[in-house]
Amino acid sequence: MSRRESAKGGLRCGELGEDRLLEQILPSLPRHRGVVRGAGDDDCAVVKTENAGVLQLLKTDCLVENIHFTKDARPELVGWKAMARPLSDFAAMSGVPQFALVTLIVPSKTTLDWVKKLYRGIDKAARAFQVSVVGGETSSTDGPAVISVSVTGVVEKDRWVSRGGGKPKDDLFVTGRLGGSLGGRHLRFVPRVVESRWLTKNFTIHGMMDLSDGLGADLPRLARASGVGFELDDTALPLSPGCTPKQAISDGEDYELLFAVSPKDSLSLMTRWRRKFPNIPLTRIGRLTGQSKIKNRKFPAGYVHFKKR
Repeated sequence: MSRRESAKGGLRCGELGEDRLLEQILPSLPRHRGVVRGAGDDDCAVVKTENAGVLQLLKTDCLVENIHFTKDARPELVGWKAMARPLSDFAAMSGVPQFALVTLIVPSKTTLDWVKKLYRGIDKAARAFQVSVVGGETSSTDGPAVISVSVTGVVEKDRWVSRGGGKPKDDLFVTGRLGGSLGGRHLRFVPRVVESRWLTKNFTIHGMMDLSDGLGADLPRLARASGVGFELDDTALPLSPGCTPKQAISDGEDYELLFAVSPKDSLSLMTRWRRKFPNIPLTRIGRLTGQSKIKNRKFPAGYVHFKKR
């Protein structure tokens, strides 16, 4: 399809990609004075509460069959992922998730057994992080199955971390290993809620987000939100078994934490992390800069919604 052809019917979502699409629709949304971080600004929306020291976090996420899971995927794992995705966004902001709503949209031919197993996975993830599923909605569709989960919770005002707090010279760290999500890791990941809460209790974290779309998409987002550039050490990336650095950057759906911290804290952070989480790698992968040092070479992209891969 040519640009001329697409222009006849208006610009298509596939030509924009997720970030540029959101730029078109979000500025027109109304914003109440109680909103601290609104739609599209961060991993979760942030609003004020009656308690001046506590903020409320809200997040909704969805899984679409044939996009986020295949038809033959185990429904228990699909349910786990459906709940774990918004919980990973809570981890990105050091939030404590509390309540969830589940919307299930499936074809009428879907079996009761499949739905029960799906909810078994949802319940398992919710219980693991002390989240109560308090309601939702069901509907039928002629298309693929869709599971949407909305979560609300809280974060202390002095422990809330946004994408936009990174500073030049900050060290960049990632938890866990990257790449290989299509081998099944995207259905079995554990949201880093516990690790995130430990980080903000013991260190000043300047900027943080979860790697849902991959380092290639999410690192530039953190840098843009912080108004800085970045240097990435490709050779330092913590690779999943059998993965290349390019896969670690572009595969997406790692759901690990990417965060920025002052270099004066880096040694202490790594030492104490190894004692606290001996089975979860923590790796310095680069640093934030006043200006990006990779602008003259093509940085592999992560997952981009609406774009064919």
